[in-house]
Amino acid sequence: MKDIFRVRRMWRPRSELKKRYDVVIVGGGSHGLATAYYLAKNHGITNVAVLEQSYIGSGAAGRNTTIIRSNYRTPEGAEFYKRSVELYERLSGELDFNLMFSQHGHLTLAHTDSSLRVMQERAEVNQILDIDSRVVYPEEIARLCPQLDLSDTPTWPIMGALYHAPGGIIRHDAVVWGLARGADRAGAELHQNTTVTGIETDGGRVTAVQTNRGRVEADVFISATAGWSTLVCGMAGVRLPITTHILQAFVTEPVKPFLDVIIVSAQMHVYVSQTDRGEFLIGAEIEPYTTYKSTGTFSFLEYSARHVLELFPQLERLKVLRAWTGLCDLSPDYSPILGATELENFHLSAGWGTYGFKAAPIVGTTLAELVASGKTPTLIAPFALERFHSDTLVSELAAAAVSH
Repeated sequence: MKDIFRVRRMWRPRSELKKRYDVVIVGGGSHGLATAYYLAKNHGITNVAVLEQSYIGSGAAGRNTTIIRSNYRTPEGAEFYKRSVELYERLSGELDFNLMFSQHGHLTLAHTDSSLRVMQERAEVNQILDIDSRVVYPEEIARLCPQLDLSDTPTWPIMGALYHAPGGIIRHDAVVWGLARGADRAGAELHQNTTVTGIETDGGRVTAVQTNRGRVEADVFISATAGWSTLVCGMAGVRLPITTHILQAFVTEPVKPFLDVIIVSAQMHVYVSQTDRGEFLIGAEIEPYTTYKSTGTFSFLEYSARHVLELFPQLERLKVLRAWTGLCDLSPDYSPILGATELENFHLSAGWGTYGFKAAPIVGTTLAELVASGKTPTLIAPFALERFHSDTLVSELAAAAVSH
């Protein structure tokens, strides 16, 4: 009878750290957990430790705004995120965990002629790569989202939009829990409340990490710590061209669902979606100042609410339920830094700005392949740290005018 009523944990309680692993991953967010999961699933590497300074999913993975899409501007970025969306589409079944992925469409609004030209360029890049993305105009926008104010009343009337049908939202907590459970059941160890305090190197390799729970050696080390990347990599002597900013978001009280597409306006610097609980989730751009302070600002709430009401005046009586911030590490070209570093066995996933959660499964897949084969997968080669020395940047600024 005891077995019948025994509560099964999502993953095993923390064990003692071993002195040595095949792979040590710093960061227990979606990227670190996905890498641990795919190391086991695709390559049979299970002697893996994931070190998280707080609790699993406490960082960017638990603070993002849940949007999944692939309609990026550069061929490298669009192809990369296309593969990630494809993995997300089957991840619930693979993990046997309901991730609540709803692909109900994504509209990036254009309010000027120049914005429309940018949307058309993005659509053409997307279509070449067989990504469902096209420019639509007010008549079709009205059918896709009749709740939008398409009159001349808003400060910036809507002239058109980039419509990305596969875009959608996914429950971020469920992604973290599902990947953590999958990695744990495959044999990886998840160590919460384990802070890396130092990194030892010798002969162009990392030999061990020092933690608040002791020293750990490994054959391969991976840094997957959004927001904290410069600090972690700095311990190993790896300098990153990254600055850290905060991103703010808030949700309203829940109401009966009526918005079934994601709305983004780069001109207004705002994006809006409705969650499965009926809350309106609203965000904007990263703050222009660099900081690690997780304090929200009234000015963000004021201008975000004002612009949302220009798009959806019917929301004026809704109350703000809660607001939060998250750390974003931003690279100079708004693209990630992914793969090998100058240290032979030290790899990283960093510089994601606000787009890291969208890439979790493809990051895990490609980093696992890099570890197992020792060769950089073609898909992530353009995002190497070396590009900042060779001047081969991958600028995603045109697709990154608002953080979503």
